[in-house]
Order: sequence, then C-alpha cells, then structure tokens
Amino acid sequence: MPTIPDIQPFVRRIEELDAAMADPSFYSDARKAARLSKEHQKLREMINEHTELQKVDLEIKETEMILEEAEADDELKELAEIELPELKERKEVLEKSILIAMIPPNEADSRNTLMEIRAGAGGDEASLFAADLYRMYCRYAETKGWKVEQLSASLSERNGFKEVIFSISGEDVYKLLKFESGVHRVQRVPDTEANGRIHTSTITVAVLPEAEEVDIQIDPSELEISICRASGPGGQGVNTTDSAVQILHKPTGMIVTCSDERSQIKNRAKAMTVLRSRLLQKKEEEERTKYSENRRNQIGSGDRSERIRTYNFPQSRLTDHRIGLTLHSLPQVVEGELGEVVDALLQAEYDEKINELMNKTAF
Repeated sequence: MPTIPDIQPFVRRIEELDAAMADPSFYSDARKAARLSKEHQKLREMINEHTELQKVDLEIKETEMILEEAEADDELKELAEIELPELKERKEVLEKSILIAMIPPNEADSRNTLMEIRAGAGGDEASLFAADLYRMYCRYAETKGWKVEQLSASLSERNGFKEVIFSISGEDVYKLLKFESGVHRVQRVPDTEANGRIHTSTITVAVLPEAEEVDIQIDPSELEISICRASGPGGQGVNTTDSAVQILHKPTGMIVTCSDERSQIKNRAKAMTVLRSRLLQKKEEEERTKYSENRRNQIGSGDRSERIRTYNFPQSRLTDHRIGLTLHSLPQVVEGELGEVVDALLQAEYDEKINELMNKTAF
C-alpha cells in the first residue's frame, strides 16, 4: 500500500470545525449542523486511526529488529514471527480505512432518492420483471430501515409495471443505490411459455438524488400544468376527482405526470419533486460531459442505455457486467438481499477513488 498522503490538511479542517461548533449559532441551521457534525466525527475517527497506524508502524519495525538480532532468544523470535503478520495485516486495514476517509465526500450520497423503473424490450414479461425489481428494491429498503413512497405508476394488462416511479428516504440511500442506474436484462421462462423456452427481456432503471428547491430554480412561466381525471381501477375514489397532474417543463420538453393521490395539491407536489430531480440529474450529466467527455469509470457511466446486469433464472445466476461479479444466489437477491452486490460495487468505487487520490499526491 502506498504512503498515506499528508494528514495535516485534515487536522486543520477539524480545527475549523471545532471552532464552528463552539459558536452558539452553530445549531441554528439544523441540517447544516448535522452535516458538519457528521464530517467532524468522520475526520476524528480518521485522525485516531492515523495515530494508531503510526503506533503499528513502530511495532512492526521493533518486531523486525528482534527477528534480525542474532542474540535474541528463540522464544522471543518465535513470538515475533507470530506477531509480525498480524501487525502487517492491521496496518493494511488501517491504511485502507484512512484512504477511504480521505476521499472527498459526494454530497448527493446522503440524499433521499427517486427511482424510475421502466419496462423495455420483452412485452408483458418485461413489465412483470419491472414489478419484480420494484419489489426487490422495496424489500432491500425494509432491511435498511428506509421509507418507500410510490409517486406514479402505469400498470400493464398482466399487473406488471410499464413504469413505476418511487422515492426512498433514509440514511445513505443514494450512496447505496446509485449503481442501479442502467439496463437490467432478465433471462427466464415466462409463465405463459408452454414450450419452456427462455425469453430475454430488458428493464431500465434510473436513480436520481432528490433535488431541493435551492438546487434547481424553476421559473413558473416555464411550466405548463394540466389537470385531468385520474385513471385507475374502476369504482375507486381516485376516479371521482380531477386530481391527476401533468407538468411540462417547456425549456427541456420534460413531462412529469402524477396521479397516485386523490389530492391535486399532493400530486402537484410529487410531480415537482420528480421534475426537480430530473433537472438536477440533467445539469450534473452536462457538467460531467463538459469536464470528462470520454471518461468511463470502473463501475460504468450510470447511463440508462448501458447494460449493467443480467438475471439468469434457469441458472440462478446474477452477473454484474461492470465489475465482473457473478453470484449464484439469484432467488435471494430478487427477494431483497442486495447487500453483497452493493458492497462489491462500493468497493470498486473506493478502489478507483483511492487510486485517483494516490496519483494526485504522488511525486
């Protein structure tokens, strides 16, 4: 593992945060205070680990000296031979933890998230798998203690989803789900297939960090808002009021429709949440294109046109094509056990960012 970069900039940042937190007005902005407190805690843990790393380094040198000394007794050398691998392993763990903590934080990682799932190629089978993915993400959210709220949905004739949009709120939602953006391919035998033939279908997933009004300023004159009667199962209250809202953002041509609530006001608020998040994503994509037009990182661009994963049901196999991950536990994954997949993708991102960090600090 390369030498750890200079720790002093992080020490100075802690001193700045200490001074800010001592100010009586620090907690007047609760959201900002929570963010800075979390940063302070993370930096404090990193500094403590750096102190421990220095101690471990010293112990390694002392242990190696014992092994090199001819006059050292056999019992002492035997103990040194046992301790040295353990010390080196501890050093490696500390170095990796410190480097990860040094990676500049992505502000969006802590945000709530909007997810959009759409059936692609494959007709009814695609819509049914879109519903399976929606259930998979809902169950994963349950294991993390997150809250899921459906914002909009369009059902297929077989009760799958042509499209479903939903929000997930909780801690580190975007950080853990951002890698789900892209094309998901499913290979399985549909229930309606009499000859047992395997069909291939595709579903697109978009993951958007939830935007706030301060992120995206929308001029009301740029919006065209239409109100119509919600379409839903016959006889339900949603059919009895003109509550569905469609918003057209004229500069971009983006259209957002929301009809899940009986209240026109609630549907409008949900539609605006989706619109702001889509506009934020568009803005960020334009910035990435401007500064790194031809760059694709290790875990993919996150573009919805990119095939990222295959779910092969006959072989119970899941393959994530971006990092070459293959698991033979597909039934468990589609039931919401996404942890192993998410951890592997996070590790790939950390490895890439650590390499970037070390290249920037290399002489």
